[in-house]
Amino acid sequence: MMKTSILEYYSNLAESYDENRFGNSYGKYIDQQERAFLTSFFKDKKYARVLDLGCGTGRLLNFATHGTDFSENMLNVAHQKYPEKILAAGEISGIPFHEEFDCIFCFHVIMHQNQEETISFLNECYQKLSKNGILIFDYPVKSRKNSVSPQEDWHASNSFSALDITELSKDQWKISNTTGVLFFPIHRIPKAIRKFFLPLDSFLCHTFLKNWASYHITVLEKR
Repeated sequence: MMKTSILEYYSNLAESYDENRFGNSYGKYIDQQERAFLTSFFKDKKYARVLDLGCGTGRLLNFATHGTDFSENMLNVAHQKYPEKILAAGEISGIPFHEEFDCIFCFHVIMHQNQEETISFLNECYQKLSKNGILIFDYPVKSRKNSVSPQEDWHASNSFSALDITELSKDQWKISNTTGVLFFPIHRIPKAIRKFFLPLDSFLCHTFLKNWASYHITVLEKR
């Protein structure tokens, strides 16, 4: 999808996005894994400024102080949920805040970008983070794409291996953690029993099998 098409798509979906994407058993399955990761990560940490980059309708804004998205419609929904949060329209390569952040997290965005845009995203976050700041983001895993969904239009064909991320980040970042999300092809499992797979899925995504999960969540520390 071109950027304008993606913007139009999400803007039109804003009012029904939460129910459409995360109100079903598949969406809840992913949401619980991502929330568990963020809850564990932020436990006992005292960050003054945390940015949810590509915050959408604010699904994960409870973990952040600030949020930005390129869709005004999505931001309007987020503001209704969290009127106390500082929100502004912007893009992942053009963060619309002047202050530095202690942590930036970005979920379900890189899948829509090509590699050049991903590099711009990494550079922008580097500039917007304070010393030793933390960047957390997810991306589609190349080995999963090649073995399960090799079609060209899979998440805009933007997928990476752990080695790809190491290469892209080596000059500015230190990789401190990588975790998998969605090991089982849960969309092929009957809805009534999906939730029973979640504990095992989460466990496997913390082992070497994470390399065959659908997504990786990577934590980078600014050098």
